[in-house]
Amino acid sequence: MAYKITDECISCGACEPECPNQAISEGDTIYVINADRCTECVGSHESSRCADVCPVDCCVRDSDRNESKDQLLAKWRGLHPGEEPASGTF
Repeated sequence: MAYKITDECISCGACEPECPNQAISEGDTIYVINADRCTECVGSHESSRCADVCPVDCCVRDSDRNESKDQLLAKWRGLHPGEEPASGTF
């Protein structure tokens, strides 16, 4: 399940540099997450970094994008060819 950023975003930008998949970018009024690049940090971190650093808790799971850990790991592998996922991240 990819993450999304809700309208409560204060555009602080804390999340963008934390994303290992470059899925977060600045939108017109708030930051946005490209669901095709979001792996919930599976493969990179033990938890979702955007949600961990967000000061207003506006990075939430997108219930419209249900994906299993295996699907998220496959997506991560596609984004990081030739790399191995970090231990304990899947």
